[in-house]
Amino acid sequence: MRGRHVDAYSTYKRVSSRDYYLGADNDKDDKDETSIRMPNGLAKDIGNPSWKRSLPHVLVAIISSFLYGYHLGVVNETLESMSLELGFSGNTMAEGLVVSTCLGGAFIGSMFSGSITDGIGRRRAFQLCALPMIIGASMSAITKNLWGMLLGRFFVGIGMGIGPPVAALYVAEVSPAYVRGAYGSSTQIATCFGILASLFIGLPAKDVVGWWRICFWASAVPAVLLAFLMEFCAESPHWLFKRGRGAEAEAEFEKLLGGLHVKYSMAELSKSDRGDEADTVKFSELFYGRHSRVVFIGSTLFALQQLSGINAVFYFSSSVFKKAGVPSDSANVCVGIANLSGSIIATLLMDKLGRKVLLLGSFSGMVVAIGLQATAATSFVSSFGALYLSLGGMLLCVFTFSLGAGPVPGLLLSEIFPNRIRAKAMAVCMAVHWAINFFVGLLFLRLMEQLGPVVLYTIFGTFSFLAVIFVKRNVTETKGKSLQEIEISLLPQE
Repeated sequence: MRGRHVDAYSTYKRVSSRDYYLGADNDKDDKDETSIRMPNGLAKDIGNPSWKRSLPHVLVAIISSFLYGYHLGVVNETLESMSLELGFSGNTMAEGLVVSTCLGGAFIGSMFSGSITDGIGRRRAFQLCALPMIIGASMSAITKNLWGMLLGRFFVGIGMGIGPPVAALYVAEVSPAYVRGAYGSSTQIATCFGILASLFIGLPAKDVVGWWRICFWASAVPAVLLAFLMEFCAESPHWLFKRGRGAEAEAEFEKLLGGLHVKYSMAELSKSDRGDEADTVKFSELFYGRHSRVVFIGSTLFALQQLSGINAVFYFSSSVFKKAGVPSDSANVCVGIANLSGSIIATLLMDKLGRKVLLLGSFSGMVVAIGLQATAATSFVSSFGALYLSLGGMLLCVFTFSLGAGPVPGLLLSEIFPNRIRAKAMAVCMAVHWAINFFVGLLFLRLMEQLGPVVLYTIFGTFSFLAVIFVKRNVTETKGKSLQEIEISLLPQE
């Protein structure tokens, strides 16, 4: 059955995405003319797919990214009052566990996200990731002791581990190529809004007894909304085609792109089909053979992203601002605004400058920013100058990170991975992300004490510099190309 729909669509001649999608620069009103070669040999001129069709589906999907950001930031303002009420105030190990237990759950969730997403589809995976977030948030809100809080945070972490890779996959697969970069960057913007929302909602926590419970209850609302609204969203046509459900894939393409673009999109899918999509993907396939190069690129990008020290900057931001006389809540808002500003700019530039340019500029900017922070920690700078170098370097680091190193890896990997392995390969790369994130969070303060800020920031800056070299040599530009064209260009035939 699956063979019949592949053969039917392989009769359509494939044109390059460069000809088909002329790009957002020349398409302000979705009026560009392009050419598709139909079976009768006649060329048919049609415009780009309307970005408005897929936008509602993307907006629902990035609720999962909002939740991801919210749960990352929710303990920031609430940890002090929570620890007093639950009886672990002053216990730095317990406080660290409240933060890191979530990361442990995320690691486990990310490991299973590929199998879940391939098994039940993108839509059901979103609904499944919302479930542990609802359960975990409720457990945290009603708990009377530390263990209940840790269990709730662990459940939330599982949902956080499933959500980001599914969101990256789904957004890439339902978006028209000429706006896929902007839509992909929207996941980072949603994460920023989630962090800011948690900070603003948590402001009364220090003054109002029990307010921290409200902060956890509040996170259940968008999780319920995600599970409900996803019922009305389109399933990924790529997943349906992979499962041999060609007629359903057609229907979803029509919903997402419009009827004029269905035949071309199906022909594109058939070109990247090698007849093995129905087979089970083994994890060993991701590390050996023809898939190993793209999986290596993806895992290394996420590893360098975390080893660049961005989380260390976030961890250290409150104390730097405190030395400058700025309250911690204002400091967190400043960092959040820098993060959000960079993410918005990245969204505007993603489909104009391309992924590779933003990555190079972002990691290069981080080298400079971390260099300022390392300089501030030396004895060659006055205390007054060191203070402002630290503040400037920290905000510059957050801003430049959000321009590329933050939003691009998730988007880029969902583009370069072939359809057959996309979900499981993303799961492996996200597991690398969470594992390194966990150890950076666990060891940062100890390394700061033993090595000192100059050495530690120099290490972070070195990893950022290595990231520049790695991106320059290994990352391929994907701007304006269809997922199938990217797959064919990167994956050699055996």
